[in-house]
Amino acid sequence: MENHANENEMSKNEEMISENNEAAENVSAQQETPVAENGTKEGASAENVVVDPAIKLQQELDEQKDKYIRLYSEFDNFRRRTAKEKLELIQSANEQLLNKLLPVADDFDRAEKSFKDKNDKELEGFFLIANKFRKTLEQSGVKVMEINAQTEFNPDLHEAITQIPVPDAAQKGKIVDVVEKGYLLNDKVIRFAKVVVGS
Repeated sequence: MENHANENEMSKNEEMISENNEAAENVSAQQETPVAENGTKEGASAENVVVDPAIKLQQELDEQKDKYIRLYSEFDNFRRRTAKEKLELIQSANEQLLNKLLPVADDFDRAEKSFKDKNDKELEGFFLIANKFRKTLEQSGVKVMEINAQTEFNPDLHEAITQIPVPDAAQKGKIVDVVEKGYLLNDKVIRFAKVVVGS
């Protein structure tokens, strides 16, 4: 009997100890769980969390602002790119037309060199047309490359068609003669100057 009574007392003691341990764990868990601003515990489920409507609206507003800024930036980039492409298209169309007109300018130059008496009254109309044609090219942005006897050969601007020996060493690598004029359109080469280079 005594053994049975001792076993009962021991089991009661063990139950009390386990209950005390559980109570202590609950108290420490409550102390460790931080409380959010709205009075809910972070450990609570999402259903129990009450979100402040002002915070939710502010977050949505920030998201919409971010989307708007991105969309505006993309549209601005698209507008600039389109304007640049349009300008390049217009210039390239002009470039093709002006390239086809350059041989006419060469013909005017050759015709002027062939005239012996440039003060002849009968040639006055020809010179008026030639000057008007040159001014039209200039107004379109076409410029003749400035080349003289001391100009250094530049492969970005000139095309060497031949080399000739020169007596002076200072003329080596320099342009001796211009066979065909070179032209620039808004500082971009549209026709390379064909030149003879000293060697």
